[in-house]
Amino acid sequence: MLPVIDLDILLQQILNGLVLGSVYALVALGYTMVYGILQLINFAHGDVLMVGAMVGVTVVSLLSQSGLPGPVVLLIAVAVAVPVCVVLSLFIERVAYRPLRNAPRLAPLITAIGVSIVIQTLAMIIWKPNPVVFPDLLPTDPVHIFGAVLAPKQILILVVSSLMMAGLILLVNKTRLGRAMRATAENPRIAGLMGVNSNQVIAATFAIGASLAAVAGVLVALNYNIAQFSMGFIPGLKAFTAAVLGGIGNLAGAMVGGLLLGLIESLGAGYIGDLTGGFLGSHYQDIFAFVVLIVVLVFRPSGIMGERVADRA
Repeated sequence: MLPVIDLDILLQQILNGLVLGSVYALVALGYTMVYGILQLINFAHGDVLMVGAMVGVTVVSLLSQSGLPGPVVLLIAVAVAVPVCVVLSLFIERVAYRPLRNAPRLAPLITAIGVSIVIQTLAMIIWKPNPVVFPDLLPTDPVHIFGAVLAPKQILILVVSSLMMAGLILLVNKTRLGRAMRATAENPRIAGLMGVNSNQVIAATFAIGASLAAVAGVLVALNYNIAQFSMGFIPGLKAFTAAVLGGIGNLAGAMVGGLLLGLIESLGAGYIGDLTGGFLGSHYQDIFAFVVLIVVLVFRPSGIMGERVADRA
């Protein structure tokens, strides 16, 4: 027997899904941009998110006695986390990926997994294994939207994610760097003959992806009020699933895939208990992302929106 659907609860789950999905979309864009240009799945990308969150926590704890308003502290945390993650990502690209650019496809994939483990281990040494509390820096008074409730931090996540996604689309479609990225994605050799420096374009792609991941990391830590060295693994895998779901290499696909995956996960977590007669609880929500990944890879490997080669950057 199907559960009776309460519209207020349904709206709440949809809003929760959009908040979750917007973070997945930000991280998925990093995967999809790198894949579009290098044909590389950068499995260390989730750990860049984790470093962003841990740097953010460190900055917040250092400024905890400064007397600055919460939003200002949050802004400073993001302003510090972004360049740290950009430098880390550029270092990974230069040391781990650039020497393997012409190697068999398996070599950079294994290297990416190795880099991910190294970053996690270093983070565990620097910040210790125990979770670190990320304090509430924004007002906690809930905002009522029809019958649903959103915290100010969730609204911030939606607004910041939307602005960053819109900014990225404008950058790729309207700027000189964006044209160079699209040209390199379509044919690196011809782009080089036309005067495009592929090394600079690839470095810029990693830097942009790292910036998105850093902001996403701080937002995730803010949303859950906690950060730890292993927090990037599952969001990274889910963002990769979102990129595959939308069509890896396709920017619009990464955004749609992220939002859709967030909605599937949130709605699934909300109704799985009723649908299975209490056999499965909401804590099984992680299975939805990976069931979606398997289904997409089996029935539509190119993703919902397919791979548009000219727009892969």
